[in-house]
Amino acid sequence: MKPKFQFNTLVMIYAVVVLVAAATWIVPGGEYKREVKDGKTLVLPNSFAVVPNTPQGIGAILTAPIKGFIQSAQIIAFLFVIGGAFSIVQRTGAVTVSMSHLAQTFARKPHLQKLFIPVTMTLFSLGGAIFGMCEETMPFVLIFIPLSISLGYDSLVGTSIPFLGAAAGFAGSVFNPFIVGVAQGIAELPLYSGLGYRMIVWVISTGCMVTFVSLYANRIKKDPSKSPVADIDRERKFVQNSGDAAIALSSSHKMVLAVFVGSIVALVFGILKFQWYINEIAGLFLALGILSGVFGRLTMTQLTESFKEGARDMIGVALIIGCARALLVVATEGKILDVLLYSLAGVITHLHPVFAAQAMFLTQGVINFFVHSGSGQAALTMPIMAPLADVVGITRQTAVLAFQFGEGWINPILPTSGVTMGVLGLAGIPWERWFKWMLPAQIFFLLLALLLLIPPFLMHWQ
Repeated sequence: MKPKFQFNTLVMIYAVVVLVAAATWIVPGGEYKREVKDGKTLVLPNSFAVVPNTPQGIGAILTAPIKGFIQSAQIIAFLFVIGGAFSIVQRTGAVTVSMSHLAQTFARKPHLQKLFIPVTMTLFSLGGAIFGMCEETMPFVLIFIPLSISLGYDSLVGTSIPFLGAAAGFAGSVFNPFIVGVAQGIAELPLYSGLGYRMIVWVISTGCMVTFVSLYANRIKKDPSKSPVADIDRERKFVQNSGDAAIALSSSHKMVLAVFVGSIVALVFGILKFQWYINEIAGLFLALGILSGVFGRLTMTQLTESFKEGARDMIGVALIIGCARALLVVATEGKILDVLLYSLAGVITHLHPVFAAQAMFLTQGVINFFVHSGSGQAALTMPIMAPLADVVGITRQTAVLAFQFGEGWINPILPTSGVTMGVLGLAGIPWERWFKWMLPAQIFFLLLALLLLIPPFLMHWQ
């Protein structure tokens, strides 16, 4: 009997790396000139020139993942620390006991459970819209998965609340400095201009995402066997029957929970007040892990072994992130990434203004497959898209909105996104199951983006 084919995300991504390397032998080379302005390396829009292509051979294919690891070292280290720290917290038993108590509280007050998904997702959406919450959602995935399971949902719901909530806000960004701020600055627009329509987009984006997750959650609560991750959730150590009697919270449990809550408060304060990013957040959660082990009365061996076990669980995700980054390495060193951008911009030039705006969104999605930094993608594409908007008859404000949509609504499904794969790695959900589950919503949001780009043209949105 022939073995059944099994999907492997790592193999798929590395196969794409090989295909991109093969393309460097066929596609003519080209590149834009760049200049550094206000600390950002910007593309000069009319500077594209054909250059000798740089075919990427076997050596490049083998070394690209190594370079990808080096370039992704920050987020990989972040994942190791987060995984290790939460493994320590889980070892103390505080999470399991507190989730049991929360589940019983919600069971006694059903009206609170009805508000659970809408309220929490809206809060994360505000984070995405106001300060660009993205990587910061990772620690929350490990909080909301056990809570969602204890309420009768599954880990897809627990992952979606912070991750898709923030993504909805990211797509409908109102004040996000990393998306709206950078893109509008490059497009020479007043900072945070166009506020009215962006707020409408945020409401629609958030409302639709909350509805999608809520409908799914209600369906799973009625029939848990319909969950695509039911087998995975049964294996989770923290799964508890919400009808069981709750275990009493010990003094050590309470101290661990106090440290945990204090860490979340410090996280939000640090991001808003001091613009903390990956390094600072990782340091905070390393402190959380250490203090949880101390207050949870773990021995030094238990603490270190728990940390190593949690970090070890992230190795597969780290490999995927390194290979995903290898795509950008091969496309850049092979001199074909700028060719792709130039070719797509050339197609947009000949379209009707409405279709041109929609094509900009799709172009941003294609570029997003290679470049996942919001500000980095803005620096690469907006110097070209902003003047191109003038040529095709749409406003630069519309071009910025198309960029937002490409960054916010396409990222959550890309296997080449370090954040997406990091979130799924922490959640223990295979990408192919996430893709299959997300695909209907992804198609819906793609169509919604196309529709939301029509009114800006009709009202000449400035």
